[in-house]
Amino acid sequence: MGFREVSVVEVREVLRAWLEGVGLRPVAERAGVDRKTARRYVEAAQAAGLTRDAGLQAVTDELVGLVVEAVRPVRPHGHGAAWESLLGREEQIRDWVTGHTTPDGVRHDPLSIVKIEQLLVRQGVRVPYRTLHRFAVERCGFATGRGTTVRVADGDPGVECQLDFAQMGLLVDPVTQRRRRVQALIFTAVLSRHMFVWLSYSQTLTTVIAGCEAAWGFFGGCFKVLIPDNLTPVVPKADPRGLNPKLSVGWLDYAQHVGFGTDPARIRSPQDKPRVERVVQYVRGNFWAGESFADLADAQARAETWCRERAGMRIHGTTQRRPVEMFAEVEAGCLLPVPAGYDQPIFSRVKVHRDFHVEIAKALYSVPEAHLGRHLDARADRELVKLYTAGAGGGRLVKTHPRQPPGGRSTDPADLPEHRAGYATRDLTRLIAVCAGHGTNIGIYAERLLDHDLPWTKMRSVYRLVGLVRRYGPGPVDTACGRSLDLDVVSVSKIAAMLERATELHQPTLPAMPTLASGHNPSGGRFVRDPSEYARRATPPPTRHPTRTTSTSVQLTLIPGGTTSTTSSAENPSPQGDPR
Repeated sequence: MGFREVSVVEVREVLRAWLEGVGLRPVAERAGVDRKTARRYVEAAQAAGLTRDAGLQAVTDELVGLVVEAVRPVRPHGHGAAWESLLGREEQIRDWVTGHTTPDGVRHDPLSIVKIEQLLVRQGVRVPYRTLHRFAVERCGFATGRGTTVRVADGDPGVECQLDFAQMGLLVDPVTQRRRRVQALIFTAVLSRHMFVWLSYSQTLTTVIAGCEAAWGFFGGCFKVLIPDNLTPVVPKADPRGLNPKLSVGWLDYAQHVGFGTDPARIRSPQDKPRVERVVQYVRGNFWAGESFADLADAQARAETWCRERAGMRIHGTTQRRPVEMFAEVEAGCLLPVPAGYDQPIFSRVKVHRDFHVEIAKALYSVPEAHLGRHLDARADRELVKLYTAGAGGGRLVKTHPRQPPGGRSTDPADLPEHRAGYATRDLTRLIAVCAGHGTNIGIYAERLLDHDLPWTKMRSVYRLVGLVRRYGPGPVDTACGRSLDLDVVSVSKIAAMLERATELHQPTLPAMPTLASGHNPSGGRFVRDPSEYARRATPPPTRHPTRTTSTSVQLTLIPGGTTSTTSSAENPSPQGDPR
C-alpha cells in the first residue's frame, strides 16, 4: 500500500480519540490510519501545546493546520525512501517470495517476509517490516493462504454493532411508477443479537446516515463501535489486507458528531462480522418473502414491528434468550445518548476559477486572490461553507461564507482586486469616490452620469471617464467636466471630443442677441427671432380657367403688435359662390 494523504477530518479524528484517553493503536484504528502516522500527529499536537486534559474544544482549525504542516512529508511519488531502496532489488525479492530454480537445477522454496528482511539487512538494506510487506504484496506477488477461523468473543455490552446491506426484492416506486430493487441496511447488536432493519432504494452515504439516525432512535442510544462491511459510502477505497482502510470524509464527520468509532471488515471476509451475516437470510426469508407492501413507507413501518415482535421475541440459538429482553437488561443502559439531529454537510474538492469564485452545490463563493487557480477542500452544511487548502501541507482554513441557496452568491469585496471590486459588486458609492479622487468636477460629473433609474447601466460610461483620466491626466479631464457642467451637457463622448481637440480651456462664444426696432422684448433668449421673419405676403387669387375648377385658401399675415387680419370674402370668394 503506497503513501496516501490524510485528510483534515482524519487528523481531527486522531486528536479527538487521543483526548478521550485512548491508546495509539485504537486511535489509529478509529481514524483509519497507520499507528505510526497517528503517533506523529499526536506528537506534533503536543509540541503545539495540546494536552490530554484540554478537552475537545481545543481541537480548532488553527491547531489542525499547525499539526498537518508539521507532520506531512513531501513524497513526490507517494512512497518514502525505504520503498525507493527496494525498487533496485525487486527481481531478487520476487524470487525469494515466489521461489526459484537456479541455473544448476537447484529449487529454492519461497521465503517468509521475516527471512527476506534478514537477508536484506545482510546486504546493508534496512527497511521497516511493514514497508517490506507492502512492497512484497503489491509488486512481488506475495500472498497468504486462507486459514482457519475461531469464534470471537462477544465483547462488552453496548460497544459493538455490525452493519451490512442486503438485497430484498422489487417494490413499485410511487414516484416513478417503476419497480425498484429494495436494499436493507441491517443493524445487529453483537452481544444481545437485537436487530434493526432500514429499507431504501440506494446505498448512498445519505441513506446510511439516515439509517443510523433511525437505528439510534429504535435502540434508544448509539453503540460505541460500528463494524460495517466495505460499503462504498463508508470505505471508498478498501485495503486488500484490511490493515489501513480509508474511511470517507463524510462518514468520519458523522462519526465525530455522534461519538462512535468505525472498524470496517476486511474484503471478502464475512467472518469479521458474523453476527449480521447470519441474519441476512433470516431477514430476507422471514420478513420479506411472501409479503406485499403498499410502498416503501409501509414496508419500513412493518419492518420495525417485525424487529420488535418477531425477530426480537424469538429464542436465539446461541444466547438462548430473547434479543429484546436481553438488550433491555444488558445493553440499553450502556449505549451512548441519542445525538442531536445531524446536519449532513457536503464535502468536495473545488477549483478557484479566474473570477475568484468556487462553485459548491450550484452556488458561488469568493476566495482571496492568492489562491487563484488552485484546488481547495470544501465543507458545506446548512449554515456555513468552509474552504481549506488541499494537498500536501494543506488543512489551513482559507475562507468561511454563509451557505447560499442554488444560484446564490456570496462575495467578499476584500477577496477581489481593488480595481475590480466596485465593478463586480456594482458599488456606485465606491465608483463615485474613485472619480472624485481624480478631481472635484470629475466626481460631480460621475454623479450626474449615474443619476438614472437604472444607475448600473451607466457604469460603463463612468469607467470610460476614468479611462480618459488615465489617457489625458486628471487636470484636463477635470477642466472639461467643469466646462460641460456649466453648459449642462452630460455626455462622456463630448468630454472625449473636447480632450481630443484640446478645447477644454476655450470658453464657447454665444451669438449676440439683436436689438429689435419693433420694440419687442429682447429678453426672450438667444434663439429669439424678429416677428417679421414669420410674416408671409398675401398671394393673389388664382386665375380662373373656364374648364378647370380651383379652390382658394385663406392667407394669414403676422402683424407686429399682435393683431391678425384675414382677406375679405369678396376678394376671396368661397367655392359655394362659384356660378358654376
